[in-house]
Amino acid sequence: MDPRQKLINLAAERTQALNAAEAALTAGNTAEYDAQMERVSNMNTEMERYQRLANEQARRADAAVPNGAEYTDMAAERGSALMRGEKVDFSAQELRRMLNATTLATGTLAEPSGVGSDIRDIPGNQVSSIIDQVFVQDLTGLGEFNEPYVVSEMDAKADDIATLAGTARTATDPSFGVAQIKPYEVNVTSYVDRNIAKLTPARYFEKVRSMALNAMRRKVSALIAAGDSETTHVMYGIINGKNKAGTAIYASENLGTAIGVGTLDQLYFAYGTDDAVGANARLFLTKANLKAIGALRGTNEKRRLYEIIPDGPNTGIIKDGGLTIPYTICSGVGANTLVYGDPMNYELGLFGDYSVRVDESYKAGERLITVLGDAMVGGNIIAHHGFVVGTVTPASNPSQGG
Repeated sequence: MDPRQKLINLAAERTQALNAAEAALTAGNTAEYDAQMERVSNMNTEMERYQRLANEQARRADAAVPNGAEYTDMAAERGSALMRGEKVDFSAQELRRMLNATTLATGTLAEPSGVGSDIRDIPGNQVSSIIDQVFVQDLTGLGEFNEPYVVSEMDAKADDIATLAGTARTATDPSFGVAQIKPYEVNVTSYVDRNIAKLTPARYFEKVRSMALNAMRRKVSALIAAGDSETTHVMYGIINGKNKAGTAIYASENLGTAIGVGTLDQLYFAYGTDDAVGANARLFLTKANLKAIGALRGTNEKRRLYEIIPDGPNTGIIKDGGLTIPYTICSGVGANTLVYGDPMNYELGLFGDYSVRVDESYKAGERLITVLGDAMVGGNIIAHHGFVVGTVTPASNPSQGG
């Protein structure tokens, strides 16, 4: 059996065992609870073995990605299919690699001179790096995927021996939640000048692939931030993730009426437990809110309180004395929201192939070729309070009197 499928099956069995353990504790059946938790422990060990195997297979698959003449032949074959009006499917593994690619540059294949095949984008119109920071998993063939997580752990109790003698011990039950990841259809549309038809099939494929993947990355980045626009969410984002019972998986913080001196401290110390601040966390915010943080000044010296050091188009760090907070610009979180957490606490699921085709009729009058892409993706937060969602509530302006 494919190790990824075995992992999926084990995860489903583990969820059932956790639910059974919780039910046993509720019923006071400690023997059944112990038996189910032993099953969970054994499955965790088995899942670790299959995860190592899956990781090694993925590493080997990545190393075996076609290159040179082999890649050119594959690109030419796919390009010819697109030119004939046929669709081209990218497997979930290919899509995973492409979604996590830091660049979609396509300058490695020979291109005939004199053909302008790009529609120039707005300067600085990069896709948010949030898509490169979350956990991505291939869920091909599944109708949905359930990720169990711990809400509260067992609490050890201690007391004097004489006091406890002959008395029932107080139960210290753990509790669990289940994050549900369901497939959500994503359709992307891009346009490119019809002159690309003059390119070689290999180069044609590269241009179409680049356009389709950029559009896909942009759309999925928005979904990771805010989820879908359905009345009842199918795909959740980091600002609205809920578990199967409908309870928020994120933590909430009221940041007052405006971004101020204490905003970053409030988010930083709200994340994690009473015993530790959360590790590997980042701040996700809009460009305007990053600017507002950079504009904060001291009361007396009027010096900037924070130093913003970019390390890419939409990532960097914010420094305040000994505190350093990594940030990612992400417009999808919204104008009045700042999110702090480890991006690996969000899982993006790929439920199958990414299909791409071209249509030369829709924008024929404008001499454009339409690039169409279709995929099934899903997502949710997979750790209890994996993100702190801070909300700024601007003070309403007083009405003007006449």
